[in-house]
Amino acid sequence: MYALVDATSFYASAEKVFDPTIRKKPVVVLSNNDGCIVAASPEAKNLGFPKFEPYFKLKHVLNKHGVVIRSSNYELYADLSEKMMNTINQFSDQSYVYSIDESFLKFDGYASIVDSWYNYGHLIRRTVWRRTKLPVGVGFGPTPTLAKAANHAAKKFTDATGVAVIHDEVTRQEVLSRMDVSNVWGIGRRLTKKLALMGINTALDLAQQSPKHMRRQFSVVLERTVEELNGHQCLEWDQVKQRKKEIYSTRSFGERVTDPSALKAALVTHCSIIAKKLRQQHSLTKRIIVFAHSSPHEDGFFKKSFIQSFPVASSDSTVLAKAVEQIFDSLFKPGVKYYKAGVGAIELEDDNFQQADMFNGSQDKPQLMKVMDQINKRYGTTAARLGSEVQSTGWTMKREYLSPRYTTRWADIPTIKC
Repeated sequence: MYALVDATSFYASAEKVFDPTIRKKPVVVLSNNDGCIVAASPEAKNLGFPKFEPYFKLKHVLNKHGVVIRSSNYELYADLSEKMMNTINQFSDQSYVYSIDESFLKFDGYASIVDSWYNYGHLIRRTVWRRTKLPVGVGFGPTPTLAKAANHAAKKFTDATGVAVIHDEVTRQEVLSRMDVSNVWGIGRRLTKKLALMGINTALDLAQQSPKHMRRQFSVVLERTVEELNGHQCLEWDQVKQRKKEIYSTRSFGERVTDPSALKAALVTHCSIIAKKLRQQHSLTKRIIVFAHSSPHEDGFFKKSFIQSFPVASSDSTVLAKAVEQIFDSLFKPGVKYYKAGVGAIELEDDNFQQADMFNGSQDKPQLMKVMDQINKRYGTTAARLGSEVQSTGWTMKREYLSPRYTTRWADIPTIKC
């Protein structure tokens, strides 16, 4: 048996954890620079506010309905996600974190331990709520795809209770018949339209197709989906997450940037971000790409990028930052109103199998980076930074409605008055 546990409207729910005054109010969370709505609580969805709509278009209506607005608080979300996953993983000896708010569990040999999967699901929900105050849905099924379908039923069906179990042919057909094919795991918009032309509108319609025919018409991926919907396991999650082959850090600015110090500070910050991600997955980069450009919607569009190579692959923030220093004068053009900038690590190596260079030694300082990572893990992501990161704050992202970072910033620790 498999289970998929995920949070309900995770970003919006996370905003309510430390602020009980808004727990019953509609909440929407905005994207970078407060651009679009990226998350909405169930209360906000019931009012009809769609995701991915520009905030400025809906600002007046949101205010009229008393909707609480929040900027994306990534530090808070990451910390709450870790707490939620640690809690969920206690319910099975095999788990796989699928995304920031979703985790698969696998149960081998649990039949003699668990009397009722339905009750077990509610135990998971209660435990996660008690420890994190995050509402979750739990779906059980004999395959990962059916567990995902059950999770959809647990949260979206009109008679949903937060837990759903597909454990026999009756429950399988009932759930799949009530489920639109677009909600099947891995079925996107284009594929949904093509399947509709074939008269395949529900998940049950798809499950009743010939797997081989679906493979010929579409792909082996859809063939496996059909098999999984019929209870035949074809998908396996990775025991160890695959390392990324490229790592990017990019962001548009809260306001147009014309100051060279501000642009350089932004690029160095991106270097620190990708260097940290490299260290987390035990990788090194042989080359980075550095770019900056103005808005393509404004006159005089300007874009420039450089690829910088390293004699010895690196994951040291200072080494990557030094590379930015070397090419910055060629990248920056006075008078340009920069809209976006970023850095990408594009040629990665495993740090356990590094190709040494006879004539060039590594410039990395692993002990220094280890200490910096430990400080930032304990005291917040920006507790220890490179000096060139903070030489200017004129480039920073606009987050006008940012809530306190309750768990990662000393000044924002909740105060309890008795």
